[in-house]
Amino acid sequence: MQIFIDEIERRTPAGIAAAIGRMIRTGQLAPGDRLPTVRQFASELGVSPATISHAWQALSGIGLIASRGRSGTFVLEQAPQWLPARSQSMAGHQQATRVDLSRGTPDPLLLPALGPALSRVSQRAVTPSYQDFPVIPELLAVLIESWPFPAESITVVDGALDAISRSLDQVTRFGDRVIVEDPGFPPFFDLLDQLGVERIPVPVDEHGIEPAAFAAALELSPAAVILQPRAQNPTGASMTAERAEELAGLLAGSEAAAHTIVIEDDHSGEISIAPDVSLGRWLPGRVLHVRSYSKSHGPDLRIAALGGPARLVDRIVARRMLGPGWTSRMLQTILYELLTNGESIAQVSEARRIYFARQKALADALNEFGLGVHQADGINTWLAVPDERDAIVQLAAAGIRVAGGSSFLASDSASDRPGSFIRVTAAAIEGDVAPIARAIAIAARPPGPGAHSLETRWT
Repeated sequence: MQIFIDEIERRTPAGIAAAIGRMIRTGQLAPGDRLPTVRQFASELGVSPATISHAWQALSGIGLIASRGRSGTFVLEQAPQWLPARSQSMAGHQQATRVDLSRGTPDPLLLPALGPALSRVSQRAVTPSYQDFPVIPELLAVLIESWPFPAESITVVDGALDAISRSLDQVTRFGDRVIVEDPGFPPFFDLLDQLGVERIPVPVDEHGIEPAAFAAALELSPAAVILQPRAQNPTGASMTAERAEELAGLLAGSEAAAHTIVIEDDHSGEISIAPDVSLGRWLPGRVLHVRSYSKSHGPDLRIAALGGPARLVDRIVARRMLGPGWTSRMLQTILYELLTNGESIAQVSEARRIYFARQKALADALNEFGLGVHQADGINTWLAVPDERDAIVQLAAAGIRVAGGSSFLASDSASDRPGSFIRVTAAAIEGDVAPIARAIAIAARPPGPGAHSLETRWT
């Protein structure tokens, strides 16, 4: 297999890794191609074997290549086909790395302890009747009290995506249009594709969906809007009450969107620093609000609440009765205990404070390096880069893994996309943020004197 030596501009681990990454992305290197041995390639390039070894480690760490022992090192095949299309690029990699900022998951050490809640769960998984009301009364009371608007009906489902999927099943049909945030959460796009629904991408700013673009999209008579009111994934933007009121006003005043339903995914809930907000405050009959407890209380709880007009929520409940029936009342009891126990409440509050501090530290450090970023809410930060793959590879060479931005962009056409980006899970940054911020700044700035100066300081 011929490696194109002249395409490797910088003969450093990061430069070599970036060049090989570009060859893989453009198809010059195909899945299954065998790479030269470390010593062979080092000799051809005139560098030390350690330099090639570090480059190979960077590419392996982001899942582009894999070593097969004495057989050699090969370009990896595609991700598992059982994963939905965009979820393949979010699957992550099992190889160890120094700092993994790609996952988009909460810090496990900041989740509330389950021990006290588990101790109060019944020792037997019983329920009086299969036709009992699907939400335990004590949890329902807590949900009603904390809901951002007076919802006619509230139920509990198996996580935020379960809620979004079941909501879309009720309000969309094949060929409908749905407004989505751009950038947005990739599984939403996969879900809409499987339903045969057309996406209408609408850009977001630091306060959420942009009103002018939203108004234009409403003229296309969408069946639904999917939005994230707080700690938007991937940007970390949180909607203000003023922005929510403006969007609600545009929706209420649009004849073309007279039947459009808003589906809100409040996935970060109690770890968000922003006040609770929902378009349901102004349009309670047209909003399905989802509140997930995965990021605040534990992803493996697989539990979320869904509330809105009874005509929609009750249909979702009825359909679930012909499938899973209800979300385990044992899990509901655990959630109730976590939401009402003083120690658990304090732990979640402390997690929110720590996430805020980590986001602030990263934003301050990136601004010191001249990037000019807004502090994000929740656990993720969204950054523009000159080239997504090059940035990923450069950071991998520094022992830092981030998520590529392309899967978060709503348009399928590369020409319609606003640029290249990476998503950084700031929530995973512990300790001194400066070296990480410096490495990100190097990857996020175009080549030039400024970038060279930063790279010199990093090394």
